[in-house]
Amino acid sequence: DLNETFSVATTKSELLFVERIYKMLRMGGTAGVVVPQGVLFGGGKAFKEVRKILLDKCELKAVISLPSGVFKPYTGVATAILIFTKGGETKNVWFYDMLSDGWSLDDKRSPLLQPDSSRDYGDLHLIIEAYKKRNPKKETDRTMQHFFVSKKEIEENDYDLSLNKYKEIE
Repeated sequence: DLNETFSVATTKSELLFVERIYKMLRMGGTAGVVVPQGVLFGGGKAFKEVRKILLDKCELKAVISLPSGVFKPYTGVATAILIFTKGGETKNVWFYDMLSDGWSLDDKRSPLLQPDSSRDYGDLHLIIEAYKKRNPKKETDRTMQHFFVSKKEIEENDYDLSLNKYKEIE
C-alpha cells in the first residue's frame, strides 16, 4: 500500500522522489537533490505539499537554479538543486541563479574554456564559495545573482520556490 510509504497523494515521480529522500534522511541529515524546476512552482496540491515539507519540516537552505540544457542531450528541461536539512528550521532560503556550468547548453555540450586558456567559465566553484559565505543579513539585493528570501514571504507566495518569483531585473 503506497499510503504507508508516501503521504503525498500523487503519481508524479519527482515529488515522490523528494518525499522519499526526506523520509530516508536521519534527523539533522542534509540532502542535495536535483529536481525539474516544475517542482518549485507547480500549482497542484501535491507540489505544494512537497514544498511545505521542505519549508516546515526541514531547513531549506538553498534553491540553486540551473539553466535549461545542463542535462542535454538526455533532457532539455530546466532543473534546480534543493539543499535541505531534515528537522531544521527554515528562516530564510538562499537563491542562486547559475548562469553556466562551463559547457555549452546545446546537445554537443562542448567545453566553454579554450585548451590554451586557464579561464573556467563555469559557476560551480563560485556557487560553492558563495554558499559557504552566505549571510541573510547582507544578501538582500534581489538584482544580484544570489540573495535570501524569508520563509514568511515564500509562504505568502503560495510556497513558490522559483527564483524568477523573487529576482528583480534592472
